[in-house]
Amino acid sequence: MTSPERVLNAEGQTRLVRHFQDQISEIESHAAGWSNLWDTDNSNLWDRGKPSPALIDLIEERRDLFYPLTETGKKKKALVPGCGKGYDVVMLALHGFDVYGLDVSATGVAIAREYAKAELATPQAYNFGKAWNSVESEGQATGEVTFIEGDFFQSDWETEGQFDLIYDYTFLCALHPSMRPRWASRMGELISPIGMLVCLEFPMYQDPKLPGPPWGLKGVHWNLLAEGGCGTVSDKGDDGLRNQGKAQFRRVFPVQDSCM
Repeated sequence: MTSPERVLNAEGQTRLVRHFQDQISEIESHAAGWSNLWDTDNSNLWDRGKPSPALIDLIEERRDLFYPLTETGKKKKALVPGCGKGYDVVMLALHGFDVYGLDVSATGVAIAREYAKAELATPQAYNFGKAWNSVESEGQATGEVTFIEGDFFQSDWETEGQFDLIYDYTFLCALHPSMRPRWASRMGELISPIGMLVCLEFPMYQDPKLPGPPWGLKGVHWNLLAEGGCGTVSDKGDDGLRNQGKAQFRRVFPVQDSCM
């Protein structure tokens, strides 16, 4: 999987950091901080305007892993936490999954629903990759799209049954580093025992000790998911990530960059 294009320019990143600086000591206020950005029409600070090309390539080229139907012919269920305007949610639905987009902002969810309504009616070319015309599409009707306003770490929004696919692109990097173990634990609760968690590592080259969001994630996914670590720089000030528990996930296929 290739590295994603940079979502934030330097000015946008600086504005995000300033917005959250006063909330660093109050972790639970981060959700309100993101909602405030939606409500004040500042979603352009992280919006890329289209679904992730890397995710499109992955699901189209690895149909052996990401075929959208179960053995019984039922559509697989996918989740995109922190879904924003719903680009990846709609794209996955167009590839045959029943997809749930989760966001903490009521404004964001309303915008995503409007986007999905228009896009599903007349899909744009950016929803498909080069491999689309060559893949086997028999029985692959467009999936259902559902947007939910809710907190990822709470259970009141949960649907019936676990998810077959969860995609995280810019969700983990938006969370304060102290929340990373909770993120990993929550993923383990939400995904089915044979489900797939796809994580696109972003930003790759930012020093993990610098303030965010986005917070640098180089090595963090591997540490959290495959090593059972806490995903943060150690108290000693070095760049090693601390291990403190049992890993919940295993890497099932080799990739370039970071994708679990």
